[in-house]
Amino acid sequence: MNNTAIFIKVAPRDINYVNRIMEGYEYLGVVSTLAPKEGKLIIRTTPDTFAETQDILRNLPIMIEFIEE
Repeated sequence: MNNTAIFIKVAPRDINYVNRIMEGYEYLGVVSTLAPKEGKLIIRTTPDTFAETQDILRNLPIMIEFIEE
């Protein structure tokens, strides 16, 4: 992972949920879908919001796998 992009994998049904959470946090990170059928997402952050965004993702009540792309 670089210091501004977070790659994750979620259940495909949770893609919209992750996107809505990021919207609710005033776009600490911008979500893009890489592979919708696999639930792969990239969340683009800034160096200043990277750690906070990771922390939010780690505390969501869904299964999230951090992956490297």
